[in-house]
Amino acid sequence: MVSVHDSGPIDEHRPVWPVLVATDNFEIRVAETQAEVEAAQRVRYRVFYEELHAVPTPAMEADRRDFDKYDPYCDHLLAIDRSVVDDNGQPIVIGCYRVMRNEGALRAGGFYTSGEFDITALLASVQKGARLLELGRSCVLKEYRTKPMVMQMLWRAIIAYVVRYRIDVLFGCASFEGTDPRAVAMPLSYLHHFHPMRGVKASALPRLYVDMNFMPKDRIDPRAALHALPALIKGYVRAGAQIGDGAVIDHQFSTTDVLIYFPMAEMSPRYRARFGLPDLTKA
Repeated sequence: MVSVHDSGPIDEHRPVWPVLVATDNFEIRVAETQAEVEAAQRVRYRVFYEELHAVPTPAMEADRRDFDKYDPYCDHLLAIDRSVVDDNGQPIVIGCYRVMRNEGALRAGGFYTSGEFDITALLASVQKGARLLELGRSCVLKEYRTKPMVMQMLWRAIIAYVVRYRIDVLFGCASFEGTDPRAVAMPLSYLHHFHPMRGVKASALPRLYVDMNFMPKDRIDPRAALHALPALIKGYVRAGAQIGDGAVIDHQFSTTDVLIYFPMAEMSPRYRARFGLPDLTKA
């Protein structure tokens, strides 16, 4: 298997762990304390429950945090605005990403994704030496979403994390807002026809399976469909991600979820160059 790390590190001069990416005012770092994890959970609560109307448990609502059984086994990437401080004089957390490696999933009893998708074949690749990284709970506060730099920095941080841990495959659930898949029939059909998983297969669990094939391929305008994708999913597929078979309705989060499967060796040359990764086509 050709891996992202075969030709050396992404950047010999990148910031020292736990800071993965930094500019004058912003940084992306790995949470190292429970207080930092809880800061990420509060951001998730603001975005998912207060803004996007997910349904919290009573415990979540009381603490105003989004949390689940997987959080203790994950790394939490924090986007921080150092130019603004909270009431305690600490720089504020403005966004986050939750990531879990093979080791964490083993201790957690599995990956979050397996609650929606059959990833048996993907997990079997671990026995052949593949290192997996599950991505999830990505969000940025509304007032910072107009700053593309924040999401770009989160992506750069993920790549730095991938290099550090020699990750081969990224995967996870990504979402459309709403629980009516017919409302996003064209972009779902586009993903189904133009970006299906190749080789390794994964499907929505039978009891949750929603067919994404709403439109025949020849009736889809690829450019319009790509434009209609949520920004996160659009970024994934532009970089080279593939999509699992079938969608899942998540009633807690009021979303329609698809499975993202992203072998790092298949990242597009354009994105490899953007993130300073070696061009494997010239290897």
